[in-house]
Amino acid sequence: MTTTQNKTAVVTGASAGLGSAYAQRLADRGYDLILVARNAARLEALASDIRSRTGRVVDVVTADLTDAAQLSVVEERLRTDESIEVLINNAGGALLTPLAASDAAAYEALVNLNVTALTRLTIAVLPGLTARGSGTVVNISSAMALNILPVSAVYSGTKSYVLTFTQALQQELAESPVRVQAVLPGAVRTDIWDGSGVDLATFPDEIVMNVDDAVDAALAGLDAGEPVTILSLPDISDWESFEKARQALVPNLSLRVPADRYRG
Repeated sequence: MTTTQNKTAVVTGASAGLGSAYAQRLADRGYDLILVARNAARLEALASDIRSRTGRVVDVVTADLTDAAQLSVVEERLRTDESIEVLINNAGGALLTPLAASDAAAYEALVNLNVTALTRLTIAVLPGLTARGSGTVVNISSAMALNILPVSAVYSGTKSYVLTFTQALQQELAESPVRVQAVLPGAVRTDIWDGSGVDLATFPDEIVMNVDDAVDAALAGLDAGEPVTILSLPDISDWESFEKARQALVPNLSLRVPADRYRG
């Protein structure tokens, strides 16, 4: 992603953590910004800081993306603002608790945020990006799309959706100039852990990345043209081998007869 002028990047979940760091980095690259999050005070403080530091135009949209009416406001902006070049689908939450002792409504809200909002915002922005002949969508998944744990049934499910949604979209847009990247962070030192059911303080320091390093790595992966960026994976060939093994299954996933082991 090169420095641009008079183009806009939209960052959801922008008031803190990865979203805030993305906003700062994209402003440094010359993008004007539309920042989306629930916390108006934190959004305004971030916007003010970026405006004064970079001189970029920064708009703030206060919205709870789990609320259909508020989500529709953001969708409309994505559909109609012809300056938009980049969408960072960063907004998301985490709940890591056993399902038998969980609140179904809380998990419904998690699915709405991690899956429904991301999907709808991507659908809203794509026609404009393809019509203008350029653009980038970054979808924040998680290492827990691959590292599935006993307490991560819904969270890992939502982040696995983000990964496979992104991979399918990459195939759909293979002949298009619009790029789509999936980013898979591991544990990052953000406030997503607050209320998640897991105490970040219990994690060894060597497995927790700081926010700036995470976003810098994600952008480096984007600049390198990676379709999937796993922030702490030392050798990308390990991911490529994983994908090759998955693709090797494809010819036998749908056949006329069951496998021999199921035919008594």
